[in-house]
Amino acid sequence: MTRREVFVSYSQSDHDSAHELVARVESMGIRCWIAPRDITPAADWAEEIVDAIAASRVMVLVFSASANSSPQVRREVERAVHRGVSILTFRVEDVLPSKSLEYFLSTQHWLDAFPQPREQHYAQLCTYLTAILADDRFVAMPETEAPGTASLSAQTGHSAPVSHAVDAAELQQIEARLADFVGPVARHLVRRAAIRAQGMEQLIVQLGTEIESEKDRRLFISACRQMRPARS
Repeated sequence: MTRREVFVSYSQSDHDSAHELVARVESMGIRCWIAPRDITPAADWAEEIVDAIAASRVMVLVFSASANSSPQVRREVERAVHRGVSILTFRVEDVLPSKSLEYFLSTQHWLDAFPQPREQHYAQLCTYLTAILADDRFVAMPETEAPGTASLSAQTGHSAPVSHAVDAAELQQIEARLADFVGPVARHLVRRAAIRAQGMEQLIVQLGTEIESEKDRRLFISACRQMRPARS
């Protein structure tokens, strides 16, 4: 089976929404797997779906009332969790998950695809998927590198643009703060931004742009600034 980066799970009632999503995501160069398009002719559907989930790096769940009550969607979500595949829930209707799905999705990040038009929501989805799928390997440096510890540029293959030493604990705190607003994708956003930012202040402001609400963005930036240790 050809490896795909994103497995799209949906209820048959949301066929048009799911395939529109795939078209937008694939226009950004991100490969998707979706049934029935990618089912091999004469293949066993269940086997193909299980293999496709295992071969994917992310599942996008097109979530609606129909998906909420679909046994097939629940099985696919369970399989993704079992295989350690990240799940992004893309809500096309203002519906909360049933208890059986909430068990698997409560700690995952949700994106709302309403109100329409959905173009801005697709753009946000693609931004998050790009962050998750990025191959950047950020390794945080301690405040003072221990003897024998490789530099950021040596460990990642990138030059280290951050203008001062990066405190690993500080970055973890920033990641935790960001996760309060955007969910588990914070980990990937911090890794990507840390490679490009010219200092911690720029890093904090840059990460703030990932938060939609202006109020929440200000809260995040303020909290990050307050928790930073004073520097001489």
